[in-house]
Amino acid sequence: MKNFIIILMLMLVSTETSAQNTVLSRVYKNNLPEIYITGNVNLHFRSPQPIQFVDLSTKHLIGDLPTENVVRIKIQQFEEESHSATDSIRIKEETPIYYYDNQELGIVTIVGQSFMAQYKLIYKVDSSATIMTNIEILPEDMQALEYPDYQMSSAELRKYSVEIIRKKEANKIRRNRDLGIESQLNNVYAFGDYVFLDISFKNNTNLIYDIDKLKFSIDDKKVYKATNVQSIEIEPVFRLYDLKTFKKSYRNIFVFKKFTYPNNKVLNIRLIENQISGRTINLEIKYSDILQADTF
Repeated sequence: MKNFIIILMLMLVSTETSAQNTVLSRVYKNNLPEIYITGNVNLHFRSPQPIQFVDLSTKHLIGDLPTENVVRIKIQQFEEESHSATDSIRIKEETPIYYYDNQELGIVTIVGQSFMAQYKLIYKVDSSATIMTNIEILPEDMQALEYPDYQMSSAELRKYSVEIIRKKEANKIRRNRDLGIESQLNNVYAFGDYVFLDISFKNNTNLIYDIDKLKFSIDDKKVYKATNVQSIEIEPVFRLYDLKTFKKSYRNIFVFKKFTYPNNKVLNIRLIENQISGRTINLEIKYSDILQADTF
């Protein structure tokens, strides 16, 4: 009897979970969060990720993106009407639009790098108790977006990069020294389709190093200085810091989409100084170093 009760409870939990998943896979208009807005206040939505797309379902709403993480919405308060003054002249006039209390203005859809959020906007006669000026898009309002090739958001890339840089510099995988400058590869990490390179530079001179460029390229082994060598430049999809100068040391995390290259080539990291006779330091990374990457 006890076993029967346990099995019955498990079946009920399974059924409830399945039902919850079904509900979450569909979103109905009546279930959307309701946000009150009025005519003289702009409404701002703050996204944890760069915003990819915004849809306003009616002409009652207008908006823009003041920054990549903020959507600004306001009510359309005038509409343009035109009428003929003569046979050849038309005059355009703006007439005010009047809204009634609790009027539904439309649906706002905000799409980030890995989520979609929707809100129903309701007109409200100005009331400081119900009108909000900015809203953070919270996880409970997000619907996950699935892509054929999973792409990390900028927030996720930053999170993992910060985890790496908080660790002490491990045993150097690769190191090079020239003209008082050291470059070293501290570690390589892999996560899904992404490769994280932990790289440090040290300045053993008394001259501040002003960075002109930091270039990443796939070159032939030992011949990257030759004029006829084929070089393929690659760009990181994310870097933790965007430093332009350093006095004694510089450490950063660079993230690339997964890449491969043959054994007769190397990943060459070239730091170039912003001077006429600038100091340049190269660091060669073998493909075997990439293959031995740690995981999170």
